[in-house]
Amino acid sequence: MKKSASAHWEGSLKEGKGTISTESGALQANPYGFNTRFEDQPGTNPEELIGAAHAGCFSMAFSNLLGEAGYTASSIDTQAEVTLSKQDDGFAITAVALTMNAVIPGIDQQAFDEIAGKAKEGCPVSKLLNAEISLKASLG
Repeated sequence: MKKSASAHWEGSLKEGKGTISTESGALQANPYGFNTRFEDQPGTNPEELIGAAHAGCFSMAFSNLLGEAGYTASSIDTQAEVTLSKQDDGFAITAVALTMNAVIPGIDQQAFDEIAGKAKEGCPVSKLLNAEISLKASLG
């Protein structure tokens, strides 16, 4: 299975601008640039998109593991905060903090914590990232 996305860029780093699109059409020419990445201007940026992918991947992995253990979540809400840090050799994504709140009928805290930890380690996006990944999970 292969999925694809594309980016178009024009100009220099600081004055340039670009668009990011996905094959599925979920993102169609969404604008991004230096100002949306480093100056909190409207638009998207690679870190935000990685965070969205990680939150979605984790939620699905968690749901799968819950099902294997005999549970079904009423809801799973996950936020991913991606840290981009300046290093000696440029910038790097150094951490992703996942925060998840789930409502799961019949589960106890021990099973919840165990399954959440397995999902954090096992989701494909977690495996892709070479960053510290933390998880704060609460059972609502």
